[in-house]
Amino acid sequence: MTDSVIQFSDLALNDTLLSALNDMGFVSPTPIQAAAIPHLLAGKDALGKAQTGTGKTAAFSLPLLNKIDFNQRKPQAIVLAPTRELAIQVAAEIKNLGRNISGLKVLEIYGGASIVDQMRALKNGAQIIVGTPGRVQDLINRDRLHLDEVNTFVLDEADEMLNMGFVDDVTAIMEHSPASAQRVLFSATMPPMLKKIVERFLRDPETVDVAGKNHTVDKVIQQFWVVKGVEKDEAMSRLLETEETDASIVFVRTRQDTERLADWLSARGFKASALHGDIPQSLRERTVDHIKQGVIDILVATDVVARGLDVARITHVFNYDIPFDVESYIHRIGRTGRAGRKGKAILLVRPNQLRMLRTIERVTKSSMEEIQLPHRDKVAESRLAKLGAELETEKEHKALEKFSTLVEKLQESLELDAATLAAILLKRQQGKRPLFYVGEDPMIEAIERDKLRRKDRRETGRDGREGGRSTNNQDWDTYQLQVGREQGVQVKDIVGALANELGLTKGSIGAIKLAQGETYVQLPKAMSSETAGKLRKLRIRQKQVDAVVCDFDDFREPRGRRESGFRSGGRSEGGYRGKREGGAGRDGERRFDRNRGGDKRGNFRGERGHGRRTTEA
Repeated sequence: MTDSVIQFSDLALNDTLLSALNDMGFVSPTPIQAAAIPHLLAGKDALGKAQTGTGKTAAFSLPLLNKIDFNQRKPQAIVLAPTRELAIQVAAEIKNLGRNISGLKVLEIYGGASIVDQMRALKNGAQIIVGTPGRVQDLINRDRLHLDEVNTFVLDEADEMLNMGFVDDVTAIMEHSPASAQRVLFSATMPPMLKKIVERFLRDPETVDVAGKNHTVDKVIQQFWVVKGVEKDEAMSRLLETEETDASIVFVRTRQDTERLADWLSARGFKASALHGDIPQSLRERTVDHIKQGVIDILVATDVVARGLDVARITHVFNYDIPFDVESYIHRIGRTGRAGRKGKAILLVRPNQLRMLRTIERVTKSSMEEIQLPHRDKVAESRLAKLGAELETEKEHKALEKFSTLVEKLQESLELDAATLAAILLKRQQGKRPLFYVGEDPMIEAIERDKLRRKDRRETGRDGREGGRSTNNQDWDTYQLQVGREQGVQVKDIVGALANELGLTKGSIGAIKLAQGETYVQLPKAMSSETAGKLRKLRIRQKQVDAVVCDFDDFREPRGRRESGFRSGGRSEGGYRGKREGGAGRDGERRFDRNRGGDKRGNFRGERGHGRRTTEA
């Protein structure tokens, strides 16, 4: 089928479902729905390939609901989802689509909730079960969930389930299902292990591939900021204050970072909460309800727990940490721009991760716009404008007369004029979010450094420059760091620490020489006081480096050896050649291996265990 003007009324759905779709304002199906629903209504096995946010849940849910048999007490359909959040979301959508079906029972079962309550609910009967593989298999093993009358079996986001280590559970569950049951599998990618499951369990499946027709990324404005000049926390604050957001999700890699960043934002007046797998399920559900209701505006979340979230308020997705693979990026930004809504995704990327960003652009066939952070003064203007808007709404408040009396009393007792008293109250009001700044903005300094670096590159090959970097010692100070080979330190550790902790770019790191108990490194004479302060506190391999300026200048490579010396552009073992952007192993970042078609069940992807079942589901 093609993207035509087909309507739901053309798809042989019963009147009860059509009335529900009409009530929800849905007239025309999405491409995946238009292509898949006829095959599923005909009872055929199907293999659907579509990205998140394309409407695939309704694509398999409507045919399920269309053939419910209320004379049958045991489960008629099993839907497997990789995470509890997605299971809850899918079950909620099925219930919504079946809102006009009297007697419909949809039961979600997943880890982290009472298994006793779930066993009791199963005993009371349900036509459709939506669950995570681990809990479904557990209930099968306890002889509480029986699949002998199941006529439809659905794997939603199948590739994700296999990547999370559920291959054994999925295989065992499919083996329990009747041979006559219809098997439906939806996946964004098709790794080798998934192909084996398709070949084993699906019978002459119809293939529905609309992955290229309705990419999530098509509906999302994508931008990136190269981390420089300020810390990422400060960057997030500036973006959140100057972007026109309603609600946002900020994605980080670890559970610890969700708590830390959410606390940091909350302390500065943002309504933020953390969302990760160690939070009890009831609290996680309450947190999601809070962002839906406007109690909070920002979720700081890990990848796994945000799967399946569909909150209409979410206008922005911020990638505080770049994901390990393209598919995770697509899932992340799919939390906004859903069901025809527009959204925006902003990625914070370090200079050594730019190759990873280009990989995302290539795989998603999209282009990201580079942006600059607003200067501090712009942020302060935004705060003042917001305060002015808030005060505007209070101009006619009936209690103002009483407060005017208090102002007069304070003026008299403190011997202050009204303007000075107002200034004091404004100072107290600003808290940790200043209404004006004093001193230079580090962003301006970073931009100027970039301009100088670009100028240096244009002048490469002249006045003592080698490989685009000045070797004139008048530009550099040499620092002795009290760490070396004896502590297991390598040149990449030195460069990584200087880049990540001090925010220095490649052009701001000069020659490096690694010795047994110390390391010598050239750094710009014109470092800011803030950067110099960070250098004094720098730790590498858990050891304080105690950096001091020295007069060492012998950065020549030993004749016949290249293991310790560095010259710009040199190729020495342990010598600095710049961080490998997106490379595996050498600088701690992994390539986007999942997009090479290999079986990456054991890949580390932030929250998931290596080759084992995650605790998230």
